Amino acid sequence: MEHAVRDELKQTIQQTGLQMVHDGMTVGTWGNISLRDFETGYIYISPSGMDYTSIQPQHVVVMTTDIEIIDGEAEPSVERHMHAEVYKARTDVGAVIHTHPIYSSVFGAVWMDLPAVSEDFAQIVGSQARCCPNYQLPGTAELGREAVATLGAYNAVILPNHGALAVGPDIRTALKVSQVLEKNAQIYLLAKLLGTPRLFEQKDIDTMQQFARQHYGKKNVGLI
Repeated sequence: MEHAVRDELKQTIQQTGLQMVHDGMTVGTWGNISLRDFETGYIYISPSGMDYTSIQPQHVVVMTTDIEIIDGEAEPSVERHMHAEVYKARTDVGAVIHTHPIYSSVFGAVWMDLPAVSEDFAQIVGSQARCCPNYQLPGTAELGREAVATLGAYNAVILPNHGALAVGPDIRTALKVSQVLEKNAQIYLLAKLLGTPRLFEQKDIDTMQQFARQHYGKKNVGLI
């Protein structure tokens, strides 16, 4: 029995691409976006080589984690292997966003991990965004495996000489992780101009993450 393809999920990919460009997270046709339909297991992914302002819902590709194409008028993103590897390894992940942002990419250029220096980063990413220890060519299965191995249980990873990868339970969260990752990178670089950035203790990161998971957004609750 065939599973239905959901047009609203295609529209979500289209709209997120426009938001990503608006936020300066990428330029031109670079970067890519996907989400998982937890009901069917299908992956909805942005098309390859298309400007985000030109993408229409029918261009969004629907595929399986084994890269079997189910629907879509275009070719899936060249980084489809990286997206598929994340979904295979992380059953909690519902969306993946790969960006080419300036400040995060600086850390990739020097193959350096990015530590948490802002509270929002600590809450939704963790103590750091690690940089992959090995360079892998774009569009390869090797890049996907390298990204997943370095990502671990974190929500963001830096790809050396390439860009960044963010994940989340849904596409809204994954986009937020991308934005916070870039903000934290900018803060860290500017802080280095003034002195030595002070890092959080792990116990404080644990407390902030627990608060974000259990209480953030609920009425009459404060972080003590």
